[in-house]
Amino acid sequence: MSLLNRLTFRQLQVFQAVLVQRSYSRAAAELGLTQPAVSAQIRQLEQALGQPLFKYSGKTLHVLPAAETLSDSTREIFGQLSRLQMTLGEQNGKLSGELNLTAVSSAQYVVPYLLARFRAHYPDINVRLHVCNRRQALERLGEQRDDLVIMAMVPEDDRLVVMPILENELIAVVWPHHPLLSMPNPSLSDFARHYVLMREPGSGVRNAFEQLAGHKDVALAHCIEMGTNEAIKQGVMAQLGVAVLPRLAVKLEIEQGLLTELALPDFPIRRSWCTVYARERYPSPVTELFLRFVRNHLAEHREHFRSPPSPLPSHGVACLPMTGN
Repeated sequence: MSLLNRLTFRQLQVFQAVLVQRSYSRAAAELGLTQPAVSAQIRQLEQALGQPLFKYSGKTLHVLPAAETLSDSTREIFGQLSRLQMTLGEQNGKLSGELNLTAVSSAQYVVPYLLARFRAHYPDINVRLHVCNRRQALERLGEQRDDLVIMAMVPEDDRLVVMPILENELIAVVWPHHPLLSMPNPSLSDFARHYVLMREPGSGVRNAFEQLAGHKDVALAHCIEMGTNEAIKQGVMAQLGVAVLPRLAVKLEIEQGLLTELALPDFPIRRSWCTVYARERYPSPVTELFLRFVRNHLAEHREHFRSPPSPLPSHGVACLPMTGN
């Protein structure tokens, strides 16, 4: 009996989920199935192919050669189906599909804007957005769990397709009237003598700041780790410490006088947010549509997020510094 009569799209869908998630249980959660149901679908698929696809060693799922071969064909099959759906949608004047994105936490201030404008043009495309730190985004990128990853500090790797979209400026922020604002030319060393509020290891913002500090031979000896940019903002406003944050993350607080940008040498630290996907992962029609939309509207997006230069704050009244000395 031919494969045509023995394979089902459901089996291939379950197979692709297991391949991406590297786990029967995670694939089951993604598809809304029980783990035994996933195991049964994979077993039926293996029987149809006459070869095993996966093998567990302890808690680690190993992908066997037959699964790698099937994966190429499955991507082509689902890609063709997606293109068919897009073509029929265009003929009916109604485009639909799904876009799965992961964005690093610093990009959460720009990605909703991009998605809002994209869905204004294509309202029937469903979007799922996962937000995490840079280390987790790299893991998801390596596992090809998303259509696209939006991040800064992209590794130099020929296996990745990268498109810069927006500039990410990292600035030093303090509370209004902080003692550093009274110094004529504060240095990075002066900044680091205060408690520095930082994200967890794996954060792109933390990595960029630590790289600069290391290059300038400045020790970051007095750090307080916090899990989100919002917690860090609140910490600076509560006079717990100073911080380096994306400009867009603190734009409103600076405008409202709740936080103050501190001029330091080599600041702002400039990085670019980029769309990234694995070259071997053929982009779906919806992914291609989103990339084309972003590319065609780059000037508009950059203008929207461009902040007019503002004068540095005047020196305020000094208060007691919270230093590690």
